[in-house]
Amino acid sequence: MEIRGKIALITGGAHRVGKAITLMLAQAGANVVVNYHSSAAEAQATVAEAEALGVAAMAVQCDVADRVAVERMVAAVTERFGGVDIIVNSASYFGKTPIPSSDPTIYARWERVTRLLIDGPFFLCNMLVPGMLERGGGAIVNIIDLSVWQPWADFTAHAVGKSGLLALTRQLAFELAPTVRVNAVAPGMVLPPPGVSEKRQAAMAARNLLERWGSPNDVANAVKYLIEADFITGEVITVDGGERYGMNKAKHS
Repeated sequence: MEIRGKIALITGGAHRVGKAITLMLAQAGANVVVNYHSSAAEAQATVAEAEALGVAAMAVQCDVADRVAVERMVAAVTERFGGVDIIVNSASYFGKTPIPSSDPTIYARWERVTRLLIDGPFFLCNMLVPGMLERGGGAIVNIIDLSVWQPWADFTAHAVGKSGLLALTRQLAFELAPTVRVNAVAPGMVLPPPGVSEKRQAAMAARNLLERWGSPNDVANAVKYLIEADFITGEVITVDGGERYGMNKAKHS
């Protein structure tokens, strides 16, 4: 797909990796819709940066886990742009859900994480894909992560949600072919969590084969590739510096 002139909606597109994806699409010539939940200031700043690149941009507040809110967002986007050609499902929430747990709030966190990661992309795609089909084509890229293959302690809902999003990627690729292509990107260590020390960052980097951190732009470039690669659908690209195989380094040395 040629990105220039297309309409792209990026959930969680206001900051961190989502922002890098938004600005990559704007740089490539797409008009962008920046979805955010609570990061209003960041969303407006990202919109301003996108507009400075010469494209149209808008920010839309929406909790994508809320179906009614998604309906309102879709209506606003359709009114402004007539629909979308590209969807990037990047919104995420790293709520801890250890199991077993006696904390009565665990159930609310489980629902929050899984609804955001599975229900939200389903709601959004179900509402926007008919317009994509009418427009004659489209591309969807879902952002998962390595928890799909490697369990993370205390992040049960997150791993299940990302695994569900990968399954949704493959199912949508099957259901929407040949008109709409659907793929996924699984980032590794591309942006340290807030508050992580340099010593801890170095120890984390040692886990991957390249022994360094990547960047949000590495993920954005993979998203761009999948949007433009017209003969790829139902696939996932890992952008992790070989972290999935790094666990074997010590055994090999």
